[in-house]
Parts: sequence; structure tokens; C-alpha cells
Amino acid sequence: MITCMRTTLVLDDTLLRQAKRRAAERNLTVSDVVNEALRDSFGRAVPAAPPFSMTTYGRPGRLVRHEPSDFAVEFEDEDRSRLR
Repeated sequence: MITCMRTTLVLDDTLLRQAKRRAAERNLTVSDVVNEALRDSFGRAVPAAPPFSMTTYGRPGRLVRHEPSDFAVEFEDEDRSRLR
């Protein structure tokens, strides 16, 4: 069983400086800071994507237009407010 693995990461310069600063402040290695950050990140729940559906306009065999359903609703609401 592998308990530790060496790898190479390509980090943004600013991010690496922040990781080094945090490691020095807490008397840790940069590897420890990265490990903690990954554990923290994986421990958080990922928000579910909102449901998505498309509305299709037009007739088969002709030019058809597709829009996200919520866009069509917002657009219709704007049109109604202009007519008032």
C-alpha cells in the first residue's frame, strides 16, 4: 500500500508565495499546506447544478431556434412590462 507519493505541481507564482507564507506562519512545509487545502476542498459538498432545459421554436425542416427555458421566461416578462 502506498502511503506517500511524490508528484510535481505547477502553481501560479502568487499562489505559491501565499502557500509559502502560510507554511512559514504555521511552521509547516508547503506540502503540508497543500495537503490541508486539498483535504479541506474535498471535504466540502459540491453544489448541484440547477436543472436546465431548452425551449425550441420553429417548424421541423426549417430554421429552428433553441434557448434556455429560463431565458425565454425572463424575456417574455420583460416584453410584458414594456406593454403595460
